[in-house]
Amino acid sequence: MFKRTLLIGCLSFMAFSNLASAESDPKKWPVVRESFFGDRPMAEAPFISFTAPRRAESGAQVPLEMMVDQTQADANAIKTIYLLVDSNPIPLTATYHLTDKLGKFKLSTRIRMEMDSYIRAVGETADGKLYLASVEIRAAGGCGGTVDGDEKEIRAAAGKIKLNVESPVKLGEATQTTFMIKHPMRTGLQRDLVSQGFVPAFYIQKAAFTYNNEKVMDVDIGVGTSEDPYFRFNFTPKAPGVLAVKATDNEGKEFSQQTEVR
Repeated sequence: MFKRTLLIGCLSFMAFSNLASAESDPKKWPVVRESFFGDRPMAEAPFISFTAPRRAESGAQVPLEMMVDQTQADANAIKTIYLLVDSNPIPLTATYHLTDKLGKFKLSTRIRMEMDSYIRAVGETADGKLYLASVEIRAAGGCGGTVDGDEKEIRAAAGKIKLNVESPVKLGEATQTTFMIKHPMRTGLQRDLVSQGFVPAFYIQKAAFTYNNEKVMDVDIGVGTSEDPYFRFNFTPKAPGVLAVKATDNEGKEFSQQTEVR
């Protein structure tokens, strides 16, 4: 159902964006909001916050940090976060499915931005309440452009994972984890440098993190995530074990990595 809503949202937004200017425009959000969430009530969320540059050096690699203070949230903690970029051709950048192993959620990532835009984090509780936080960033050119390089080498390198847990680890306390996977994250809107035809979308679609075979976080990843997807987040290991991640791309290939936590 949500995939169908996503498609409708993308088509509606692309039609709207042809009429819009390149500057951040608050009038775009009602269109995006209705496309993805319909008329569901949505409250402002002071307990969801961003750390981000006012102006990014590159629209292809925009650093962004999100924080959720679950102690200030509604009686039901935030279980899902939708990250959207108002002015991107495909606004939904990623969806984060959270668990209590993350504690006070804090995540750093890198996203793509096609033009100046408001970034939105919509948090959803287990009982369906929606909460909104926003930040404005100036950036350009991250979704389209041209691509080149040796296709065979690019595909051979795709899927290589780095998964690190900061040491020393203190069991029962927040532990910083860094994940990065080598991948071109082609948007489907880029053109081949030689032929000038559109290059098919090719991107990491999901990353599932587990600790001792129990879910820590699932991320549904969209093409608004930058090349070589990167997530830095905290989780709380209560006992020694194994942190593992399995990633899949839109062509059905699977990639995995794990690391011991002592």
